Parts: sequence; structure tokens; C-alpha cells
Amino acid sequence: MLNAEFILHHLSAMPGATRYLVAYSGGRDSHVLLHLLSDARARLSGRALCALHVDHGLHPDSARWARHCVATCEELGVEYEILTVHAAACHGESPEAAAREARYAALAARVGAGDALLLAQHRDDQAETLMLQLLRGAGVRGLAAMPRHAVLGGGWLGRPLLDVPRTAIDDYAARHGLRWVEDPGNQERAFDRNFLRHEVLPLLHQRWPAASATLARAASHQGEAATLLNQLAAQDWRQVALPDDALSVLALGALDEARQRNLLRYWLADQRGLPLPDTRHLQRILHEVAGAAPHAQPCVAWSGAQVRRYRDTLVAQAPLSRHDPERRLVWDLRAPLPLLELGATLHCSDSEGEGLAVVRLASLPLTVRFRQGGERCVPAGRAHHHVLKKLFQEWGVPPWQRDRIPLIFAGEELAQVVGYCVCEPFQARAGERAVVVQMRPLSPSGGR
Repeated sequence: MLNAEFILHHLSAMPGATRYLVAYSGGRDSHVLLHLLSDARARLSGRALCALHVDHGLHPDSARWARHCVATCEELGVEYEILTVHAAACHGESPEAAAREARYAALAARVGAGDALLLAQHRDDQAETLMLQLLRGAGVRGLAAMPRHAVLGGGWLGRPLLDVPRTAIDDYAARHGLRWVEDPGNQERAFDRNFLRHEVLPLLHQRWPAASATLARAASHQGEAATLLNQLAAQDWRQVALPDDALSVLALGALDEARQRNLLRYWLADQRGLPLPDTRHLQRILHEVAGAAPHAQPCVAWSGAQVRRYRDTLVAQAPLSRHDPERRLVWDLRAPLPLLELGATLHCSDSEGEGLAVVRLASLPLTVRFRQGGERCVPAGRAHHHVLKKLFQEWGVPPWQRDRIPLIFAGEELAQVVGYCVCEPFQARAGERAVVVQMRPLSPSGGR
């Protein structure tokens, strides 16, 4: 029976939390979850309870729905917060997907260390999700549908009603006389999930009354399979991984192709936190990037990610930002110099006997530039000039990063390749006043 004992039992099987945040849309399902937690609040051992309502601003009644949520929370004596988001879809983007991404981003931003974000998705939602993933041709990860709980930010996300059928939620709402808002968009058959919910699944239930329970159980089996595949991928990754979260092409090639694909998914999603590619892009990574000649510079890109090769190394990263290597920036070394398009800042600190010699910088204008080709440098401790291209090859700098490395010029002479070397004659000698220039990731505020 759906009651306070039920919700406390399911929470006890999930990670601990100091605060429970309920994603409260104002609809029936989330109202039931909030009501259950409110009823069990005295036994939550002092843990805080807070409702989060996301106002997408897409419907004329969204402000009224928000007011309803406020009134309900005040009636239950539950803290609440209204989150306003911009959820309009971009050109070619699904309105449903855009709203979902905006909603989850707003909710995830509120999850701190020790917090648990609770969602009201239930067994019928799980069955719908499995059907959608099947129709999209998803693999095991996708067919596992929605996990019971997962890491989210510094806390976690949980679905304590995932084993509960929609009918039980209906019964609970009727028994307690709950009132909720109805989003007319939930009846719109143009949305895939709604079409399945209102047109397809009712037909399946006529023939197979336990269809939702069976489909949810199938998703659970896929979740177990996905866990085992992840464990295998983690073992393979330890054999194939290189520093900086790269992969060895040679070691990857020693695996059969199915394990290669499994490892690539694990590497991209679990190790690099990047969006997973579809099957076509995954095959291109194996054949066009990993299978390329060592001297080639292949790249496979999809929304939010790209994979490149340099020598024996596979590198995965977010798409490179736009960057103008021809620009010149005057810098007096006094304040940090933000390089916004590189997501970094140049910092300068005083030193002695290490870095750029202050006396040799005197009266020379300092500029920050980027590689154009033909630059030359005598790295400190060497006797001869070297072309910067050859030095980058010696240092193992991938070609796509070379025009993104700041170069410090004193007048028209290259003085430092930031992060790699100081050039003669600008290297400070023992006891000389000096400055050390370093590049650091840009802080969230865009400054220090």
C-alpha cells in the first residue's frame, strides 16, 4: 500500500541525504510524492524537505500553476522554491526535449553536497521510456531506461515510486482528496511519449494486462546487463587508458570490436562526461579515427563532443571554441589576462631566478600572440634556435592545440611559450628578479 511506511522503506534503500528536494510540477504524480514525504516528515530524522517547481513560461497558465504549487506547499508546511527557465526550442529541436533539458538543468543546479533530488516517475513511466528507447534503436544503456537512483552533482537523484503503478497513485490521490494541475500538453498526441501513453499502451494492456509491469521488469534486466558491461569496460579502460584521460590506439585495437565499442561508450560518458555518439558516429570513431594512419589528423564530431587522434593517442573533448590566432593582446603583466575563447587566464607572479628575467623585459612592449608559422626559439639551456613547429612535435603537442598556446613576445622576439619553455635570452639567471607566467582555467566569474 502506498503510504509513509512505503516511502520511508524505499528511501532507506537509497544513499543517505541531509536534504530532500522534490521536483514538484504541480501534477498528480509529483503531488502524491510530495504529500507522502510531508506525511513521513516527522520520521526523516531532521532532514530538510523542499519542493522545487520549474516554471517553463511556455504555457499561458504557467504562472497560475506556480501559484497553485506555492499554495499547496504552504498548506503542507513545506519549503519551496520557484525556478524560472527559458525553455524555448531552437531551430530543429524538439520542444519536448528543450523543455526537459531546461528543467533538469535548473533542478540539477540546486543539488548540493548531501542533497537528494526526488522525482515522481513511476512504473508506467518506466514502461513508456523503454518503449521509446526501443523505437530509437537504443543499446543496453538506453534500454535500462530510468535508474532507481544515480549520482547528480554533489548529491544524487532518486525515483522512489519507480515500482508503483499509475493506478496506485490514482488511488492515493483520490483517497487523500488531492488537487493538482492538468497540463493540456500531456494530452497532445504529437509528442511521442503521449502517443505511446494514450494510443499504444492501452492496446497492449487490452491484450497483456501486465504489460507495464513486464516492460519495467525488462528495463531492470537491461540495467543489470548495463552494469556488467560497465564493469567490463572499466577493466578494459585500465589497460587502454593513457594520461589526461586519453586512450591508446594500439591497446584499443587488441580488443575485439564489440569490446571496443563498449569501452568507447564508457570512456566518453563515464570518464569524459561527454554526450554519447549514435551507432554511425561510433563506427566512424573506430574506422576513421582509430583506424587512421599514425600521421593523419582525423576528427569525428557530433553534438557536444569530438574525438581526434594524434600518433597513438585518442583524445575526446568538447568541441573547440572559435579562436582567432592572428590577434595580438598587449599585456603589462600586472593583472591577469583573460583568454575567454580558450577558457583560460594568464597569470603572472613574482619570482627569483626562475621564469622571465625582469631586467631583460625592461622597455620592451609585451604582447600575447599565437602561432602563425615560422616562429623560432632557443629553449633555455639549449644552444641553437628551433622552429616552434619542431618543438611542438618534440613536446607531443597535438596539432589542433598548437595555435591555442599563448606566446609571450618582448618586442618582436619570442620570449616564452606558455606552459612549455622560456626562450633565451629571457630566462632569468640565479638571483635575478623574475616573473613566472602561467595559464590557468578561467574562473566562473571570468576573472581571477
